[in-house]
Amino acid sequence: MKRLFMVVVAMLSMTMTFAENENAANLNNAEAYNMTVNMKKLGQALNLSKDQMESFSEVHKTFSAEMQFAAQASGEERQTMVNNAIKKDLAWMDYILNNEQYRRYVMLLNVTLTNRGLK
Repeated sequence: MKRLFMVVVAMLSMTMTFAENENAANLNNAEAYNMTVNMKKLGQALNLSKDQMESFSEVHKTFSAEMQFAAQASGEERQTMVNNAIKKDLAWMDYILNNEQYRRYVMLLNVTLTNRGLK
């Protein structure tokens, strides 16, 4: 009887641990799509003018919102939404930034997406 009780307790604890890890994985997955950044530091890194900074900030807010929507989607739809958000963001940034700034932005975006497991 004592052994049966110990087996039941062990199985329940393993089940609870598995469910906890699954919830943590879902939370971490959603956090990966959070693209909010320190705009002031990013502006300094890219050497943006005030006009560029305003436009850049607005485009980045749109990109962040699209990535949050993608985080809520499932499977293939999620990847399609991420790809579309990236393409749209890069098209706008190409219009706002000069060649050197754009090259640096693409590098930073690629590193960010790779580090978060989105690419």
